[in-house]
Amino acid sequence: MDDTTTIALVVAAVVGIVATVLILRRQRKTDEEAARENPYATSTEGVKRCPHCGMGNLWTESRCVSCGTKLAG
Repeated sequence: MDDTTTIALVVAAVVGIVATVLILRRQRKTDEEAARENPYATSTEGVKRCPHCGMGNLWTESRCVSCGTKLAG
């Protein structure tokens, strides 16, 4: 191999390693953010789940606001 090929392979390896480290760091940061508790609590009291799409609807609704499926109750 000549010097140009060797340099190109080394540069490609360094770029690959740096890209891998950046991807892993970003994934770790995302996991840490997801693990933190949300300071704004949300209540599911009074919510009916649509059996078709899973959307949360007010207990007063007779049809799903997302897909229009008839809700029980």
